[in-house]
Amino acid sequence: MQNENKFFPEIQGRFGFGLMRLPMNGEDVDEAQVMRMADRLMAAGFNYFDTAHGYISGKSETAFREAVAKRYPRDAYQITDKLSGGFFKTEADILPLFEAQLEATGVEYFDFYLMHALSADNLQHFIDCNAFGTAFELKKQGRVRHVGFSFHDTAEVLDRILTEFPDFEAVQLQLNYLDWEDENVQSRKCYEVCVKHKKPVIVMEPVKGGSLVHMIPAAEAALDRLRAETDGGNSNAGYALRYVLGLENVMMVISGMSDLAQMDDNLSVVSDFLPLSDRERAALGEVVAAFDALDLIRCTACRYCTDGCPMEIKIPDLFSQYNRKLKFDSPWAKRRYDELTADGHAPADCLACGQCEGVCPQHLPVIGLLQKCAETFR
Repeated sequence: MQNENKFFPEIQGRFGFGLMRLPMNGEDVDEAQVMRMADRLMAAGFNYFDTAHGYISGKSETAFREAVAKRYPRDAYQITDKLSGGFFKTEADILPLFEAQLEATGVEYFDFYLMHALSADNLQHFIDCNAFGTAFELKKQGRVRHVGFSFHDTAEVLDRILTEFPDFEAVQLQLNYLDWEDENVQSRKCYEVCVKHKKPVIVMEPVKGGSLVHMIPAAEAALDRLRAETDGGNSNAGYALRYVLGLENVMMVISGMSDLAQMDDNLSVVSDFLPLSDRERAALGEVVAAFDALDLIRCTACRYCTDGCPMEIKIPDLFSQYNRKLKFDSPWAKRRYDELTADGHAPADCLACGQCEGVCPQHLPVIGLLQKCAETFR
């Protein structure tokens, strides 16, 4: 088992539990299953957890408290939380928010505190509110151990941030083999900027919101051929995890697992990590080519867009049905689309206010894509 973390020795291994897509019972988190998932992670020798104040409408932080903070000694785990720009308007709002986060998670300090989803659009807001200075002051006080940021923008913007603010200790990036050369995400270019500035990388979206697990037929066939040649091989998720774990400057890979089976599958790969072979890399190239051949909407269902939509349009769900129709020509996609839009929250109701496009980590032209969905299912 490769369980050393050369960047931060207090972290066990380079694999962590992202608490953004937890198992649910209706509107509530399935806390019993989350406890079992956390126990499984810890028993395998890993101890890193990642949350944010807005995940699952605030239920992610409290799920961590119940599953981990109340059940393990404080020195047994590492917890990362984030300062999200949408939750503060002035500098005076930040400390009360921070205190609320500590209370929600049940801890007295955060191991990592990340400025959340920095981009060219919100950078000035963080600067004007002295968010960076506040976070580093909290570090001086011992209430935060390390300060970093998560990022969704171009490599040029990332280089500017790390040049102007060199004290950040880590950067959380969206990295996976599908996005590696995608010009909208710029995974490779952003990774190389971090290498240039000697900043370790925390990986988010290693399976791109499930897109690299539940695949289109041509992509699935490429990995099925690989598994046939290698006497079993890995799951789809396993290959994606091995891809990012093979990057030298990666300090942590966060997987947003939604049930115990996903936890077990992920652990089976990361507990005995092996770098990808040339044949495996070639197969992943076939997967990328298969995706590129279809005009899919590359939405990861993070749901940042739905939180502020004034018309309550279920944007990720509509995009999912569009992709389902394109991939499988499924009649069920039309039926589900009609169900999702039957309550009046349809693309035609969109006000084109742009809120969704302003917060989309994938930089999708959401308004136009909604109309594309409407035309497809008309």
